[in-house]
Amino acid sequence: MSEPSSLPVAVSADWLREHRDQVVLVDSRWYLDGRSGRDAYRAGHLPGAVFADVDTDLAAPAGPGVGRHPLPSPEDFAEALGRLGVEDSARVVAYDDAGGSVAARLVWMLRALGTPAAFLDGGMRTWTGGLEAGETAPTTAHRTARPWPAELVVDTDTVLAETGKPGDLLVDARAYGRFTGERPAPVDARPGHVPGARSAEWTANLDGDGLLAAPEVLRERFASLGADSARTITAYCGSGVTACHDLLALEHAGYTGARLYPGSWSRWGGDDSLPAETGDPRA
Repeated sequence: MSEPSSLPVAVSADWLREHRDQVVLVDSRWYLDGRSGRDAYRAGHLPGAVFADVDTDLAAPAGPGVGRHPLPSPEDFAEALGRLGVEDSARVVAYDDAGGSVAARLVWMLRALGTPAAFLDGGMRTWTGGLEAGETAPTTAHRTARPWPAELVVDTDTVLAETGKPGDLLVDARAYGRFTGERPAPVDARPGHVPGARSAEWTANLDGDGLLAAPEVLRERFASLGADSARTITAYCGSGVTACHDLLALEHAGYTGARLYPGSWSRWGGDDSLPAETGDPRA
């Protein structure tokens, strides 16, 4: 296993126990059904973990032109990281109770900025030690604001311009029923997906034990979607959170330079002037 200076995208609970004093541990639980991740954190979290709020620490305010979880400004993100004790030289392990699908947001954001970060493979269920209740007061730190790399983040105009082009692969990390429009979530403005997108549900990045699948398995999965011949690979989901799990899985499989569409379906689907598809013509 890699040393903390070059973290893989996911680390095991055994690795975390061995290297606990070398990383900032962050609880990033969040729930689409409206439950409070902070309340869950206060009820019991991994010892010493601080809490990062997806809605406020890892996103700018929601809006019709930006979606539910737009990326925060570099300055706001640096301020949030400083409050959490994530200094410029920090290494971070984030966790959730959802297979890494939420923790992936913070991990991808940090890795995009060059900060070593990983999610706890399998999430809280793999942790066999005790939990702490209440809040862990972080030691504030200085964090330098760094711009989001333009080559890793795309906007709606870029996605629209690339829609339907064979060299530009767009993958949708949402549940398959949301992709086809057969089972849209209440938060979806309308059913369906961006035209030309391929379904790449984030849960299929996991093996039968709920852990991140082996690189060769993921390589085969994304190759079947067209990743090997793609000029660009872009991931989206409902609001730019679980798409990050696809991005980390792509990295784990050996693909580099995959991009995030932060606005995702909450931005695209909320604009009736943009086209949408339902069903799955490739099924």
